[in-house]
Formats: sequence, structure tokens, C-alpha cells
Amino acid sequence: MTLRLHDTRAQQLRDFVPLDASNVTMYVCGPTVQSGPHIGHVRAALSFDLLRRWLEYRYGRVTFVRNVTDIDDKVLQNATESEPWWALAYRMEMEFSQAYAAIGILPPTYEPRATGFIPQIHELIARLIEKGHAYPASDGSGDVYFDVRSWPAYGELTRQSVDDMEAAADADPRGKRTPQDFALWKGAKADEPADATWASPWGTGRPGWHIECSAMSRRYLGAEFDIHGGGLDLRFPHHENELAQSTAAGDGFAQYWVHNGLVTVNGQKMSKSLGNFTLASDVLAQHDPLVVRYALAAAHYRSSLDLSESSWSEAEAALARIETMRQRVLRATGADPAAVTPGTVPEAFALAMDDDLGVPQALAVLHETVRAANTALDGDDLEAATEAARAVASMLEILGLDGPSPAVMTGTDATASALGTLVQTMISQRAQARADKDWAAADRIRDAIAAAGITLEDTPAGTHWSIDG
Repeated sequence: MTLRLHDTRAQQLRDFVPLDASNVTMYVCGPTVQSGPHIGHVRAALSFDLLRRWLEYRYGRVTFVRNVTDIDDKVLQNATESEPWWALAYRMEMEFSQAYAAIGILPPTYEPRATGFIPQIHELIARLIEKGHAYPASDGSGDVYFDVRSWPAYGELTRQSVDDMEAAADADPRGKRTPQDFALWKGAKADEPADATWASPWGTGRPGWHIECSAMSRRYLGAEFDIHGGGLDLRFPHHENELAQSTAAGDGFAQYWVHNGLVTVNGQKMSKSLGNFTLASDVLAQHDPLVVRYALAAAHYRSSLDLSESSWSEAEAALARIETMRQRVLRATGADPAAVTPGTVPEAFALAMDDDLGVPQALAVLHETVRAANTALDGDDLEAATEAARAVASMLEILGLDGPSPAVMTGTDATASALGTLVQTMISQRAQARADKDWAAADRIRDAIAAAGITLEDTPAGTHWSIDG
């Protein structure tokens, strides 16, 4: 089986062949930390967490780099007298880290900040100037621009010509040769804080947005690496500019470009600029983190995801079905933990994941295996049930869904507690009726419980109940 990924640059599925099969290399654009994460940011990070986990399963080692943009126009704009830009950036970075950790996104191998790579940024800019692909502004402002017309391949990632592009809006147009030229270095401005600038050969200033990723990926992954990832909205101008400046400097850069779809609200991209975002902290306050992870992973990573209340309830019901099966197997095996430890991944699951990370199809295989385990238990085939349960455990581990399951009617809130008390009372009444050989009464109680959507399971250890899934 060969992993195939949709490569944005090629605009087609490609067989994934790493530069070094013993160490897959991957760079993903991380957050610009001007404010806290919305649920779209978390979905993006999860998409590449799932890809990373599958690559680790397939190849063993993955060097995963995700940057933090901690200096930017928006960071400076959101700073206040009581909270300088660097303090705001750090606080927001922690909020992103907390949201990622809450739903089980693995920490990156390296997580560099833009402000920590000023010398490497200077070096890359100097190489571009030397090769004739960048120039300092002639007005003495300290700006340095990439000359897009000097690089014929500019626009290849998004299949655009320079003449059809709008003017680059990432820097003051002072001193530009062509409106589409983008900033590599931004000269200092009088209304910006002095501690947000660094000395450079071209004047005091700070890095442009795009140059940081080229410098940091080269530092940790080398001049050429396997996968560059990010949101669909980053293709242009950010990734187009990264590709141009790195290849113009002589680096091979990314071999595969992978982009995740966006979270939408009524068909519009969820974003801070549009004001239609839902904060990750609000979602996590309302829903179990595992439910959030399942709901965000359930759609294919390249598709748009329009979240609604049903998204969370469907995810919770799916996890409940898995947990109910797991508890049945544990009861049947006398609580033997080996019965639910990871086993062999089903071939159908692997085929789905190898097909451009087909998580929706992989989840379908997972639930088919859950049903197979329940069928085997109903037929007293403990060996088959255990094998299926272990396969489920292996799939959950790969998908990062192997954390503590959300409570499913276990008395952790008032409603669940009340329901549990009523059902247990009826179970006791049914047991007494059976002991008295009052079979009609026992059947009436069981029918009443079933009518409420509750399933009873009689075992040597007693009667257990669960909500029908």
C-alpha cells in the first residue's frame, strides 16, 4: 500500500515518497498570535496532527515543525500600554497551546518563534539580493522587497500570472518597483514601538510575514523537506511567496504542499476579520474535548466544515457506542485490560488513511468493527469480540481518540444521575419479579425500559444497561 496525498502545487493526488524514509520532514504554518484561537485554528492544527500520526505509523519518525508568528502588524495593533506586544504574543501563544493540548494534538518537534530567527532571516534576504531577486527600497526607508518579475516561476503554486494579481498589501508601497512585490524586511515606523525593531544591513526594522517561514524551515529541516502544510486560505499570498523566495534563493523547499479546508459559517470562512468566529475556549467549555476532536476530524481534511449543534451530538453518540462496546468486552472477559489494548489495524482502515488521509472512511471502518464486536458478544464468541475490540483500540490510538471517553450516563451530572437511579430501580424490580417467577411483570418492565431507548444486557455478573446508539 502506498500513501497518496493531494499536492496543491501539482493539483492532483501523488504517491508520497519521502526524501528519507527513516525521517519524514514536515513544516506547518502555525498561528499569528494577535488574539486567541477560534475553532477553525484548532481544526487546521488537528488536520496535520492526524497526518503526522499516520506518517508516524507508516514510517516511524516524523520531524514536525510548526512556527509561531509573534511579530506582525496585527500583534502590534492589539497591544496596549498595559500589555506590550511581546507580552500579548506570549499570552496568546499559551492559549493556542492549551487549546491544542486539550484535544490531544501532539506538540511539535520544534516550535520556533519568528523573533528568534532574525539572523537567519537577514542571511536569506542577503542571498536573494545577491542573486538579483530582492532589492532595498531606494527611498532609504529600510524596506526590502522581493522582485516578483525577476522570478518567472512566481505564481506557480496557485496558477496565477503576475499581471492578474492584486498589489501586495503586506507593506507600505514606498520604494516598490512593482505593486505585486512583497516585503522581506519592513523599515521602522515612528508610530511603532522601538523594541519591535532590529538592526539590519538595510536599516532598523522587522521581518515581513513570509520570510520567517522560509528561514525557520531551512534551519530545522534543511534546504529541502517533504511536506509543507497550512490552511487553504494561506495558499496566496503566504505560501506562494514562501515558495518563490526559497526557490529563488536556491533551495529545493517543499516536495508536497498539503492544505486543509476551512471551517465555515453559513458558507463564509470563519475568521477574526469577519467577526463570525467561535472561540475554541467557548467550544471546549461546552463540550468534552474528545467530542470536539471527533467532530472536527469527521469531515475530510480538505473539505469545508460547517459546524452545528448536531455535529457535537453526533460525535458524542459515536463515542458512546464505542465505549459501550468496550465496557461489554471488559465485562465479558472479567475486566481483562488485554482485551481492549491495541491490536492490528484492519486493512480497510489502512487503505482509507493511505487514500489522501480518508478519515471519514476510516471512521466508518472503526464503527463497522464496533458492530462486529457487539455481534460476536451477542453470539458468545468472546475470541472474535476481543479481536475486534483490540482492532478498535488500535484505530482509536492512531486517530488520537484513545483518551478518556466522555461520560455516558454515568452519573456525572444531575440528569444522568437521575436517569441512572430510575433505571437501576426498574432493573431491581425486574430481578425481583423474575425471582418470584412473575414472568409477565418482568417482561412488562423490560418492555418499558426498551421503549425508552435503553438496552439491558444480562450477564453472570448482573444486568447492565446502555442507551441505544
